Amino acid sequence: MDEPWALAVAPRLAQFVAVARAEHMTHAAEEIGVPQSTLSRSIARLEADLGVGLFVRTGRTVRLTREGRTLLRHAERALGELTAAVREIQGDADELHGRIGLAFLTTLGVAAVPRLLRDFRATHPDVRFTLMQGPHALLLERLRSGDADLALTSPLPDEPGLVAEPLDEEELRLAVPADHPLATHREGVALAEAAREPFIGFQRGFGMRGTVDAWCREAGFVPRVAFEGGDAETLRGLVGAGLGVALLPMAVHPATPEVVELPVTTPRTTRTIGLVRVRDRRLTPPVQALETFLRHRPLLRTW
Repeated sequence: MDEPWALAVAPRLAQFVAVARAEHMTHAAEEIGVPQSTLSRSIARLEADLGVGLFVRTGRTVRLTREGRTLLRHAERALGELTAAVREIQGDADELHGRIGLAFLTTLGVAAVPRLLRDFRATHPDVRFTLMQGPHALLLERLRSGDADLALTSPLPDEPGLVAEPLDEEELRLAVPADHPLATHREGVALAEAAREPFIGFQRGFGMRGTVDAWCREAGFVPRVAFEGGDAETLRGLVGAGLGVALLPMAVHPATPEVVELPVTTPRTTRTIGLVRVRDRRLTPPVQALETFLRHRPLLRTW
C-alpha cells in the first residue's frame, strides 16, 4: 500500500481498534458513537482494501485473526503517536503554558531580547520559547517554514505573504580604533570622512550588510571591506585591534578603551527594527499575547 492510502485509512484504524478491544461490533459502535451498520461497512472496507480477513465472527462476538493481531499491534502504536502529537500541539497553543517560536537578529540577543523575555514572563511565567538567532534572510526563512511564529528583524520585508510593522529605531555609529585620527571627533563625523578606510562589516545575507552598503553609497563611496563576520562584538574587537572601521549598533555595555564610537552626522545612520509574521497563518493565544506585548514596549530601551 502506498503512503497516501495509509493516511486515508487512518480514521478506520481507530474503528478497527475499538472493535478489536470490545470483541463485539455492537458494543464497539456504542462506545465510539457510530451506527453499527456504519462500523460494519467500515471494517469490511478495511478488510477489502488490505485483502485479508481481520476478524473471525462467532455469533455476536468477533475474534482477531493472525493478520488482525498484527494490525492491532501497529495500529495501537500509530494511534498512540497521533494522540501524543495532538496533545503536544494543543499544549503549544495553550495560552498559559504554550510555546512560542521567536526568531531575532543576532545583535538583539545581547540585551534587547533577554530583557523583553524577562518582562513578558513576569505575566506569562509558564510560556515556553524556542529561540532562533541569525541573519535577516535566515529569519524570514524560519518564518516561512513555520519554525518561527514571529521575527524581530531589519530591514522590514516587502513581501506579499508577510506582515511587517515597525517597532523601534536603532542608531549605528562609526566605530574606530582609539588611536585613529577620527577618534577625536567625538561630536560626530560625516560618513564620507571614512571613505578611504578599510571597513569591517557583516557578511552578505545579514540585513545590516545591505543597509551599511546603502549608507556608504549615499555618502558617495563603496566601502572597501577587509573583514566580514556575523557577530557585532567580534567586529568591534577587530576595530579595537586596529584592523579597520565599522558601522555598528551602539555597544550595550561601555565600549572598550580600544574603540571609540562616533555619531554619524550624514547620512542618518539609523535602521528600523520591526515585527514580522506570516500573513495568513493563525496565531496561537501565547503568540498573540507576545505580539501585543511587543507592540506596547520599547524594544531598545536601556536596562
